[in-house]
Amino acid sequence: MMTRRSVLAGAAGLIGAARARADDIKYFRILTGGPVGTYFPIGGLIADAISRPAGSPPCKEGLPCGVPGLLATTVASNGSAANVAAIAAGSAQSGFVQSDIAYWAYTGTGIYEGRPRSGSLRAIANLYSEAIHLVARKGLGIRSVADLRGKRVSLDEPGSGTLIDARTILAAYGLSERDLEASYVPAQDVADKFRSGTVDAFFSVSGWPQSAIVDLAATVGIDLVPIAGTPAEKLLARCKFFAAEEIPSGTYKGVADVKTISVHALWITSSHQPEELIYQITAALWKPGTRRLLESGPAPGRDIRLETALVGIGIPLHPGAEKFYKQKKLIQ
Repeated sequence: MMTRRSVLAGAAGLIGAARARADDIKYFRILTGGPVGTYFPIGGLIADAISRPAGSPPCKEGLPCGVPGLLATTVASNGSAANVAAIAAGSAQSGFVQSDIAYWAYTGTGIYEGRPRSGSLRAIANLYSEAIHLVARKGLGIRSVADLRGKRVSLDEPGSGTLIDARTILAAYGLSERDLEASYVPAQDVADKFRSGTVDAFFSVSGWPQSAIVDLAATVGIDLVPIAGTPAEKLLARCKFFAAEEIPSGTYKGVADVKTISVHALWITSSHQPEELIYQITAALWKPGTRRLLESGPAPGRDIRLETALVGIGIPLHPGAEKFYKQKKLIQ
C-alpha cells in the first residue's frame, strides 16, 4: 500500500533524477545569422548533428551521432561582426563568421584597425564558400558596380559581414555610401523592399542558390551584377581571404553566369572552450551520419566536406579541432 510518505519520496526521487539529468546537459550555442540566409538553416542541421543529450536513442550506423550529454542550439543574429563580438565577450560558445571578418577581428586590422584585437577567436572548420551577390532590379541598366551611383542600394544591417564587404567593394570601385541612396535593410526584409520597388539593388553574401533571390528572380526579375575587372582583381590580390567565384547560368531564373568574389563561412569558437569538448564536436561534425543530414538541407550544406575543412582559415584552429585534423592526417 502506498503511503503519503512513499509517494512524496517517489516524487522527490523523480525530481532529483530530472535535476541530475539537467545538470549533466552541456549547452552549446551556435550564433548564425538572419532567418533568410543560409547560416540559420545549416546551423540548425549542425546543431542536430552534434547534440546527444541524456535519453537520446543509441547511435545507429548512417545516422548522426552527437556528443554525449551535449545539447546544441542555434540563435539568429545580426551576422558575422555581431557573432565575433559575442564570442570574444564570452556570451556565446560559437558562431558562423565570414573568413574576412574573422581575420580582421583576430589581427586587429582592416575594419578593426585601432580597436582591441579579438585574440581569443579560434576556428573549428571552414564550412563552404559564400558568393557576394549584387542583385539589381531587371531593366534598370545596372550592369556594373559603377552603375550603382545615385541608385537606392541596401548594404545590409549594421553588425553584418555583408555591410562590411559591400563597403569594401564600393571602395575598390571608387565609390562610397555618399555616392548612393544607401539604406541598411536586414537580410530578412530586403526582398520585400526590393519587391515593392523601394530598393533598386542590394548586396547579399551567401551560398548559392539563395532562396530569397531565387524567389525574386522568378517573380520580379533580377540582374546579377558582376564584381569583376581590374578593381576586383586588385581587391583579390590585396585581400587573400577573398576568392574568385562564378555563379553558374541557371542558378537564378533568367540569369546568365556571372563572375563575382567570395569569402568562406567559418565555424568559430573561443580559446576558452575546453579542448576535449571541441574535439568531440569536431569529430561529430565529420561523422558519416552528419554528411547525410547536411545533404538533406540547403544546397551549401552539400559543400561542407572534410577535405575542404581547412581552406580559407586565417585564424588559429582551436586545439581540440587541431587534434582531430591531425588524427585525420589533414595536418602534418
